[in-house]
Amino acid sequence: MGTTNRYIGLSLYWKCQLIGWGVVSLLWLYIALDRGQFSVYQALINYLLDVSICIGLTHAYRTIALRLKWNQLGINPLVVRIIPSILVLSVLFMQIMNLKTSAFIYWVNGTNTFMENVLVWNPVLITGLRHMAIWVLAYHAYHFYAREVNTTKFNAQLSVIAKQSQLDNLSAQLNPHFLFNSLNSIKALVLENPTGARRAIDLLSDLLRTSLYEKEHLSITVAEEMNLVKDYVELEKLRFEERLNVTFNIDPTLEYVKIPPLSIQLLVENAIKHGVDKQLQGGKVDISVQKQEDYVVVQVKNPGVFSKREDSGVGLKNLSERLLLQYEGRAEIRVETPSEKRVVATLMIPIEN
Repeated sequence: MGTTNRYIGLSLYWKCQLIGWGVVSLLWLYIALDRGQFSVYQALINYLLDVSICIGLTHAYRTIALRLKWNQLGINPLVVRIIPSILVLSVLFMQIMNLKTSAFIYWVNGTNTFMENVLVWNPVLITGLRHMAIWVLAYHAYHFYAREVNTTKFNAQLSVIAKQSQLDNLSAQLNPHFLFNSLNSIKALVLENPTGARRAIDLLSDLLRTSLYEKEHLSITVAEEMNLVKDYVELEKLRFEERLNVTFNIDPTLEYVKIPPLSIQLLVENAIKHGVDKQLQGGKVDISVQKQEDYVVVQVKNPGVFSKREDSGVGLKNLSERLLLQYEGRAEIRVETPSEKRVVATLMIPIEN
């Protein structure tokens, strides 16, 4: 009682031992019966002894190999050890099998063949070499393969952990960037529009709650991202009033497609901060989310001139690195100036099933 499930049934090792040597020994059982040397009862006992001898020898080898940690060795040092081990196992196999055969012959007809079978070399050695070599090589090949698989899995896990850590760091840089810009917008409203400032604080609270929650996820739906964008636009319109005009052109079929959180919001934020805010009369920001082949194509157009200064590009740089980590080069972001005083930011994200 109290035995856990892991002790129920045979392990893979013992299943292979019993099945493998059981099948190999069937040939020797057939030979014993075919030659008529033994009765069926005697042949079955001989069969069980053959299986036991083979399992005993190989299990003894396994015990020694585990104790000496041979499975942790590289190929070259391992080969140096297993070649003499195979020879020793083969000699032991020959001597034990010959001893068993002599004992059986003596049991069956009383003939003493000990000197003939045990103290001389005979073809049983070749059989031992063949079977022991196959077993030892198969045993170490399996463990070498298992070790390589485990190493690959471990490296993959490390890569995922490292990638997630990088994404978290980049996201942590992005949220303060978004927060500081929003606080500056609210500060401008406090004296001239207290009611608008209160509304802006409510919007900012909702935005921060959403953005901090979504930070835990690598992706959100287009619909969720656009709700965040619309709240941000409303927050900025309280400050810019008639100077800011925003249009939306969203493909409804993309509503549930997953994209990185704060990706479209960042493009809109840059368009307003580095585009509309720099224009005396303000301007219009056009936001488009469409499907192109197997990609979600986001375009944000705004008036102004694209600046490559470090203070204006930190958000785009972080987004670019996030895309590289998350999509391994399959996503793309670019900023172009197709005409004077017109900037177009394009974000292409692969649609994943």
